[in-house]
Amino acid sequence: VQLQASGGGLVQPGGSLRLSCAASGRAFSAYTVGWFRQAPGKERDFVAAINWSGDVTLYADSVKGRFTVSRDNAKNTVFLQMNSLKPEDTAIYYCAAYLGIATRTENRYDFWGQGTQVTVSS
Repeated sequence: VQLQASGGGLVQPGGSLRLSCAASGRAFSAYTVGWFRQAPGKERDFVAAINWSGDVTLYADSVKGRFTVSRDNAKNTVFLQMNSLKPEDTAIYYCAAYLGIATRTENRYDFWGQGTQVTVSS
């Protein structure tokens, strides 16, 4: 499975962005997909995850209520809708995938995209 994240950019505090994670390869609909982010000088952290069918989602406490993860298996794409963005959301956002249940554990994910930069600043 190959993943490509897109949709990042510069947005003002309080604004919104929607990230996409497009996948190539067979059976993408069987994979759990996670979103992670890495801010400058910090470790990569879990943001959200969605299981293969979309009926199980997980969120980091810092984004709960502001971010929504969803997927369209017909289009081999997972989305991360980010609302009420804050400067502390500034980071490179990565999507990742693996065959298994939705999890926050980074090292369970086998396939990673290249990342997309999100900058929240006035």
